[in-house]
This record gives sequence, structure tokens and C-alpha cells, in this order.
Amino acid sequence: MHWRMVLCVGLSALLGGCAQLGYYAQAIHGQVSLLSDAQPIDEVLADPGASEKLKARLAKVHEMRAFAVSELGLPDNASYKSYTDLKRPFVLWNIVATPELSLVPKQWCFPVAGCVDYRGYYNKDDAQAFAAELRSEGYDVQVGGVPAYSTLGWFSDPVLSTFIGYPDGELARMVFHELAHQVVYAQGDSQFNESFATTVEEEGVERWMRKYGDDDQRSAYAAQERRKRDFLNLLMKYREKLAANYAGPTSDDDKRQQKAAIFQELKDEYQTLKAGWGGFAGYDRWFAEPLSNAHLASIATYHDFVPAFRALLQQEKSFARFYAAVRELSLLDKTERHRRLSLIAPSSPAATAALGAGR
Repeated sequence: MHWRMVLCVGLSALLGGCAQLGYYAQAIHGQVSLLSDAQPIDEVLADPGASEKLKARLAKVHEMRAFAVSELGLPDNASYKSYTDLKRPFVLWNIVATPELSLVPKQWCFPVAGCVDYRGYYNKDDAQAFAAELRSEGYDVQVGGVPAYSTLGWFSDPVLSTFIGYPDGELARMVFHELAHQVVYAQGDSQFNESFATTVEEEGVERWMRKYGDDDQRSAYAAQERRKRDFLNLLMKYREKLAANYAGPTSDDDKRQQKAAIFQELKDEYQTLKAGWGGFAGYDRWFAEPLSNAHLASIATYHDFVPAFRALLQQEKSFARFYAAVRELSLLDKTERHRRLSLIAPSSPAATAALGAGR
């Protein structure tokens, strides 16, 4: 582990007291385990005992990694050139929490990453225990499994067993997204960071599919993108309904009743949407826990400013110029940064509301 990260985490634990000490201890242990178990991909490819299926997937990552550098201008470093078998379904579990009658997520502040709208645990039981504490305090909470994350270039992030089995389009998306976080990162601005990385991943996969995908892959990817767009539009529709409910002049009891009705409408409309997809159940896991504001708060984080970033990429005409423009935005005050993005292209009504509230 890099000595600067150890120092930052150690100081934060000391300053935060015993409650934070346990959290940072599990974070250090989780990251160290992830890195210490990593094996260079070239070694896995040369290992006669490794499965041919795994070798084929890792060879595909090699191809995607080279494309990320040559075509997308993403970092040419040691990230995603090693492999870790975690023997669990997710690398960590993120917690998102909001007040009962608000879509504004609770924030946690950390060294390096700054303030973010989630808190991650490498052990699911630990995540569920902390989620229970938050719920006892009246928060709406979502616990979601995370297949990958970026250490922002502090470490050489490995390819993980949690996503190596994804279809080609989704595998490329994961690699491009996490590498994008190493290009630009604004402390304390999850909307900016995730929307930027989402833009790079989407544009990157479209270009990768044009160059390497066959007809079946392109067709499957297009169908997945249609379902993703339909599902996202559904969530944003109900997020806006909830925002209008919470901003209204009615009593809290009335807002609670309307909140329950809105979530039921969302579940009912999802079943209709699912039927239109021929029964595709890939989004069922999103409903694994009772729906809450936290589900919709985290969804918006990844998409609010994508239209603005896409417009900026088109305007700058190359990834190098695009990254330079995004870096300039990252240096601004958060409110000014969001204002400028909103001038480039309209964001969702929820993002505009957040801008007006100074978030």
C-alpha cells in the first residue's frame, strides 16, 4: 500500500476517534487484500492450470485496455493489467442514505476522495449493520453491491472476478469508466465525477463496438442500451414526482402517504416495462430492498450532467481537448462548476434544483 494513503487514512482514523477507527481499519484491510492477491494477467494467460474461459476474458481485457489508451486517451499505467479472484459477488457494498422526505443524499468525507454521497464496506454484514443504524435514525437507506471502483491512480487497480464474466460491452464499460476517474476527479462532487466517467464509458463502448464488435454483439449491446435508457427514464420520471411531492405545501403525513403511492406506481410501471422487454429481469435486483429515496438519489448522481459532458466532448472534438476542458471545470468552485455545466446543456430538473440549493 502506498505510504501516502496509509498516512492519510491513519491520521483520519486518529482524528475521527474509535467509531471511525473501525471503519478505516476495514477499508485498509480490504484494499490491501485486493492488491496482495492480484496476479499479473500475463502470468494467468501463461498458467496451464488457469481455465480457458478466464484466459479468454483476460485477453479481451488486454484488447480493451490497449483501445482505452490509443483511442480514448485514457492512462497508460499498470491498472487493469493484473487479476484478483475475490471469491465473492461484489468488491464492496455501498450505502446511500437520504432523509425521509428528501432526495438529497447524506455525505461522508474522507481523505483523498473528499466528500461523497456513499459509504463503502468490504463486508456485506458490516454494511447491513451500518444501514440498520441509519434507518433507526430515520434515514431512507439503500445497500448496493459494487463490482469495481477506482483508487484514482493511487494504486494499480486490478481486474476483478466480480466483473470479468460480464458481456464484452459491459466489461469494456467497466474498464473505461474506472480509468476515467484517474483522468479527472473533483473532491466532494460525486455528480460531476460520475457523470464525467459515465460519458467516457458510453462514448468509449460505442467506439469499441464499432471497431471490434460483431453483428450479434452490436445487436445485444443496442438492446441492453435501450433497456437501460427505458429504465433510467422510468426512474427519473418518479424521482421528479417525489421531488415535487417533497417541495409541496402539504403536511408531512400527506407527503408520506403520497410517497408510498409514488413508489407503488413505480413498481407497477416497472412490471409493464419488463413485459415490453419480453420478461428481461436484469433490473429485478434493483428492487431487492424496499424502495426508498436513496435508490433514486444514487441513480441521478451518475447521469445528471451526462448531456453536458457529451455536448462538451462534441464541441472539443477530441478526447485530449475534452479532458483539458473538464480539468478546468474541476478547478472551479462546485456551484460555479455546476452552473457552467448547466449552461452547456440542460441537466435533469432534479440537478437544476440541487444547483439552486447550492449543492
